[in-house]
Amino acid sequence: MKRSLLISDFLNRAAWVYPDRLAVVDEPDQVAAPFGPLTYAQLQDRANGLAAYLDEIEMPVGGRVAIVSHNASRFLTAFYGVSGSGRVLVPINFRLTHDEVEYIVNHSGSDVLLIDPELSELAASLNHPNTHILGESDDVIFATGKTPKVWEGDEDATATINYTSGTTARPKGVQLTHRNLWINAVAFGYHLGISDRDVYLHTLPMFHCNGWGMPFTMTGLGAEHVVIRKIDGAEILRRVEEHGVTLMSGAPAVINMVLDAAKDWDGPIPGRDRVRVVVAGAPPPTKTIEMVETVLGWEFIQIYGLTETSPLLTMNRRRPEWDDLDSHERARLLGRAGAPALGTDIMVDVDGEVLARSNTVLASYWAQPTATDEALEGGWFHTGDGGFLDDAGYLTITDRKKDVIISGGENVSSIEVEDALLHHPHIREVAVIATPDEKWGEIVTALIVTDGTDLESEEVQAFARTHLAGYKLPRKIEFRDELPRTATGKLQKAKLREPYWGNSERKIN
Repeated sequence: MKRSLLISDFLNRAAWVYPDRLAVVDEPDQVAAPFGPLTYAQLQDRANGLAAYLDEIEMPVGGRVAIVSHNASRFLTAFYGVSGSGRVLVPINFRLTHDEVEYIVNHSGSDVLLIDPELSELAASLNHPNTHILGESDDVIFATGKTPKVWEGDEDATATINYTSGTTARPKGVQLTHRNLWINAVAFGYHLGISDRDVYLHTLPMFHCNGWGMPFTMTGLGAEHVVIRKIDGAEILRRVEEHGVTLMSGAPAVINMVLDAAKDWDGPIPGRDRVRVVVAGAPPPTKTIEMVETVLGWEFIQIYGLTETSPLLTMNRRRPEWDDLDSHERARLLGRAGAPALGTDIMVDVDGEVLARSNTVLASYWAQPTATDEALEGGWFHTGDGGFLDDAGYLTITDRKKDVIISGGENVSSIEVEDALLHHPHIREVAVIATPDEKWGEIVTALIVTDGTDLESEEVQAFARTHLAGYKLPRKIEFRDELPRTATGKLQKAKLREPYWGNSERKIN
């Protein structure tokens, strides 16, 4: 017998086994009234209400619903009300500009737009014909006591389309299937040892590759979700203490915020010998990894993956064999990307590019068949990252072959930033590269050749701000007389990066 693996499985199990258990504690301080706390039975009721609304407007299976929101229990509910009913959720980064959001909504063909109340001005400017401000129309889109139509289910159907920056100026829509997300969630839970005793703090944006699948993993095992809307180190520590948090995920910048807050924390650091923190996006320095263990008393776990892989490819977690090592040596070992997750094959080709094969690899890029064929050439997913496998079978990422900068856990297309800057009338050439930064891992750095006009960095940044989301803005700007190019005219970005990274084996953070 074969039964489809569906997103709805996770909430269905939780509501069956743990109907009266606390499912989610919403963010108390937000524009809209908190949507919760909810039990798992109540969470399912709200998800059913959203699915029933989509039935009422006759949205077909496969129809798209875009959501632009901070972390919120309404966002968590949308995964199940939309994807769980056979439609497709399109999570959008709330930090994007009007034009960027408009492009994604239009490119994905989203018929419904759900938007955070704090972004009401964006909602007005988009003027989408079927827009709902979260919190203002709950009686319509999250009505209780509704019974939606039954979707028989197809594990190969698209569950979400997640737009990611890459080697083009426009983001690509990553089509992830129910099977992709189901297997990713279960593998994550297996490797992290998640149980119904866990309490998960959503320090990772839910739009970011569906919160790495944690909304599904935690729900399926009946764990408690604690929502945090805006990231603040002291607030994270407070919630760890108040809610008994045992697990969180995030970029290295989140770790740095917590470590900074710990310096002024009054009393013992909460969560010692209890909290596991999963980090990805860029490995923090060895010193930072060591401080997670010695200062916070939390377990540091590193993963590697991409939106295109749902995202889990490798995991690096402390092993019993390392217990007798000093903390610095353990931190060094934990700085690697990790060993392949269960059901994942990793190889490094002759050009040094990391390739992956797994049930979590994307079905395709939405409406971009050529990009899909290139990414999946030869039956392997081409990550665009350079690396090597050591004798222990652990992967280390050494270079990023794609023109992507990962700053604070967010992907930034260097080509997109270059394209925006080249609209300035006095910029003749520009190369955008990643340079190391202690707080953000990497920062966007623009190397500019003008037409002879004297420009100030502030002027360039002000111009960029009119075209790009805040996290994509170049934090460092340098002016050059010329940029090195190959004989064919291609920018030599490796040569441009070299002075900033020095003799480091890793040419990225």
